[in-house]
Parts: sequence; C-alpha cells; structure tokens
Amino acid sequence: MAITFYYGSGSPFSWNVWLALEHKQLRYELKLMSLQGGDLKAPAYLAINPRGKVPALVDDDVILWESAAIVEYLEERYTEHPVLPRHPRDRAMARRLAAEADHYLYPVVRRLMEQTLFRPDGGGDSTLIALALTDLQRELGYFESALRGDFCAGSLSIADFTLYPLLALIRRLHAKQPQHGAGPLIGSRLATFMQRIEQLPYFVKTTPPHWKG
Repeated sequence: MAITFYYGSGSPFSWNVWLALEHKQLRYELKLMSLQGGDLKAPAYLAINPRGKVPALVDDDVILWESAAIVEYLEERYTEHPVLPRHPRDRAMARRLAAEADHYLYPVVRRLMEQTLFRPDGGGDSTLIALALTDLQRELGYFESALRGDFCAGSLSIADFTLYPLLALIRRLHAKQPQHGAGPLIGSRLATFMQRIEQLPYFVKTTPPHWKG
C-alpha cells in the first residue's frame, strides 16, 4: 500500500478525507499544498488533479480527486473500520446527509467566507453578509433538526466527517470576526455533536496546521 494524500490546510473537503483516513487507520503520506502559493496550478500537481483543487489521493495506480469519491473508494478498497453504517437505510441516509452538507451548507459557508475572512480588511458587502447569514441560519436549523442521535446516521460515518469541518469553519469565523454573529447560529445539538467529533482519538492530528497556535 502506498497512499499519498494531497490536502490543503483549512479545506473542509480535505479535512473530510483526512478524518476518514485516520478513522480507517490507514498508513499514508501527507502532502500539504499551499492554497495561495501556486502549488495547485503547478504542472506536477495538475497531472494528478487536472481540476487544480484539493484533496487528491494516489493509491498505487489509482488517482482520485473529489472528496466524496475518495472516501467511497477508501471504504470499498479498505473494508476495516467502516465509515458507512451496515444497514442499507442508514448507509443511504449517511450518503444523503453528506451530499446535502456539500451541496447546500457549503455554498452558504463559502459565500459568507468570501465576504469576511477571505478579505484582507474583513469587511465585505453588508447586504451580502446579511443574506448569507439568513441562509446559514436556515441550513443550520435543518441539520440541527436532522441530528437525532450521537451521529448523523446512527453511527460515525461520512456524513459526520463532511458536516463537522463546515461547522468548524463557522466557529472559526466567529472567533475571528464575532461581530457577524455566525457562531451562535450553531444550535445545541450541533454544538454537542462537534464536541463528540473533537473527542475522537485522532481528531487533533487532523486539525488544520495553520489553525494551531
């Protein structure tokens, strides 16, 4: 086995794959790519992922990008320590919730970040920020209601690894720019869920490097 994992610090899609790799207890080599330093557009990396984004994974002769596809591959290729529940109903639910986090929650978080943390002065368009916060409140309310137990689909799964990094980005935004009030939009169920993920034995290892210290 020769897994090489290309990731970007703070990328929620990278974090998703990293949590899965650790949960499945796989050996891998980390390749930290600079998201602003041109690494993703270098010819050598574009030969691996022509989209020029993270994450990407190389496993011997298998080359993959797109986090959901990578995690599904890892689940099928390495069956120990699964990241999908056993029951077909719960497996479908995990996949559905992961897709909803990617397709509905992430775009809202991205819009908000583009008007706040991604700006040198931290001050984007106040109207766009307000709209993004309204949409964020709606999406977080949906996931708050969807979370009925300890984890999204009954047991720890791809849904949890997809959702958590997005919640962590919201909390980081609040820590950096509390004036926008994003943090309190995370309800009590989701806050407890975050604590549960943060208690995983491998969680600290996967924390984005530039968030430490």
